[in-house]
Amino acid sequence: MARLNPWRWAVLACAGLYFLIPLTASVIFTVDVPGHGVTFDAYRRIVSTAGFGSSLLLSLELAVATIVVALLLTVPAMIALRLGAPRLRPVVEVVCSLPLVVPPIAFVAGLSTVLKWGPEHLSRTPLFQTFVAIQDPDFPVVLVLAYVVMALPFVYRALDAGLRAVDVRTLVEAARNCGASWPQALVQAVLPNLRGALLNASFLTLALVLGEFTVAQLLGFTPFAVWIYSVGGSQAQLSVAVSVLSLLVTWALLLSLTVFGGRSRTSATKG
Repeated sequence: MARLNPWRWAVLACAGLYFLIPLTASVIFTVDVPGHGVTFDAYRRIVSTAGFGSSLLLSLELAVATIVVALLLTVPAMIALRLGAPRLRPVVEVVCSLPLVVPPIAFVAGLSTVLKWGPEHLSRTPLFQTFVAIQDPDFPVVLVLAYVVMALPFVYRALDAGLRAVDVRTLVEAARNCGASWPQALVQAVLPNLRGALLNASFLTLALVLGEFTVAQLLGFTPFAVWIYSVGGSQAQLSVAVSVLSLLVTWALLLSLTVFGGRSRTSATKG
């Protein structure tokens, strides 16, 4: 096994260079101003730039809503599937993986066609107001629905890995024998053992929502990724600075998730 260590380090070094070289070049571009030397004005201007706060807040709100809806849909379904119909697991896996094979441009084209049904066919029905409400620019629910579909493969994989490591049936039966109801058994016995899987699914969904551009742009909304693109047209240095900052924040979230998940597993093992 000792002979493999140099190869492992070589692979890690290549991977590190692959990510660090573009990141370093981006940082240099943002701080090196010809004729002025090194300056951090691009990073200072981020907060004061119009649209930064509102777009970031919108993306965070969309991310929270997407995480909540995705987990509420998938967690009960996957637990029920494992308890009552394990033979249907391959079918559910295929269905949850379908968003990976559908290009985002095709997905948003179909979504736009459905949204056009409102003014074209439903203008005289109560459903028309629903179509209008889900496209409110202040909080576009239609983006939440789209992001839930796009995040489904990642949420499914994360939860499936967590459920494979837990004997769900035994936990539920033990809780039921102690007098717990079905909801209590799921919330108090199963979900605490899926904390790591829930965190992984939440982080993957957060990363997807913060970085998604195609659907939001084509539907005419301005979350954080679209704002970065719009700023880049006139302020390239500022746009790269925001991209670098968002990447560092994402890495920090991943690191904190890893540390928190490791502590949770350690506490559960000691308990």
